[in-house]
Amino acid sequence: MKHALVTGASGFIGSNLVERLLAEGYNVRAFVHYNSMQSNGWLDYIPKHNNLEIFAGDIVDEKCVDLACEGVDIVFHLSSLIGIPYSYVAPKSYINTNIIGAYNVLEAVTKRDIPMIHTSTSEVYGSALFVPMTENHPLHPQSPYSASKASADLLAMSYHYSFGSKVNIIRPYNTFGPKQSCRGAIPTIIKQYLESGEHLHPIIRVGSTWPTRDFLYVKDTVEAFMAMSKLDSCGHTIHFGTNIETSILDLIKIIGKIIGAKEPIIKTEMDRLRPEKSEVKTLKCGYFEAKRLLGWEPKYTLEDGLRETIEWYRKNLHLFKTMGYVI
Repeated sequence: MKHALVTGASGFIGSNLVERLLAEGYNVRAFVHYNSMQSNGWLDYIPKHNNLEIFAGDIVDEKCVDLACEGVDIVFHLSSLIGIPYSYVAPKSYINTNIIGAYNVLEAVTKRDIPMIHTSTSEVYGSALFVPMTENHPLHPQSPYSASKASADLLAMSYHYSFGSKVNIIRPYNTFGPKQSCRGAIPTIIKQYLESGEHLHPIIRVGSTWPTRDFLYVKDTVEAFMAMSKLDSCGHTIHFGTNIETSILDLIKIIGKIIGAKEPIIKTEMDRLRPEKSEVKTLKCGYFEAKRLLGWEPKYTLEDGLRETIEWYRKNLHLFKTMGYVI
């Protein structure tokens, strides 16, 4: 039985990955951010499991991270600050968590010769210079968040080249699905539709509606992590998406159609607009390497993933308020 450490385990993707690893028969040590409420995020809402160990700590504490890595066979490093708008307000927080946090994990796994899957983001590419985008696309981070992630990626690869660290980088595109915070485009649109009266034309408040994104359902993202964990070589950066781009405007229309809502009234919310030069215009993933090396392909269409996601939010919107999340 393999022992896995998952950092960022209490979050959206992390908690989904923890459930998948447990189903696969892993012993899982779930690294969660210590807090006085003793909350384990979404892990508090999954069934109790004998093979799940909660490890509360702080990813920026080197000794804490080193202790968390003791006795495990593989590390899935997902812990990050991810809200792009907040990165304009508090960029140093992103440097500390996303870069120093990655450094702490790299030090711990290198010392123990443990494989590590480091989580990146398609945001490191900035607006597409060509589509579909391959792993050879230049890095051009356009926000403090994406700069911190690109820096952590480069640091991870430098450890592989310099010290032989067993690092692979997973770079998923725009993951969505159950448990995603309503700061994300898809859940905030779903929430606004669900909270509007069925006899009214819903008012949907969003940022820019013209950028396009490659939306990947969380179950496909989790399977990408599982596929990466089976790679018998290191030093790879592989990205995962659908090779389909969808504008935010079209996304609003698709979600409304699935819900069965009336024609929406779309309003621009200034707080959701990025600075002009920071807005990423287009992201579209060519997942050729994922298919070639891992045999991975997305199984969910955007519409299928949205149907499952909408159904989950119909039942669980109240949980965000219970957990103290801003929605």
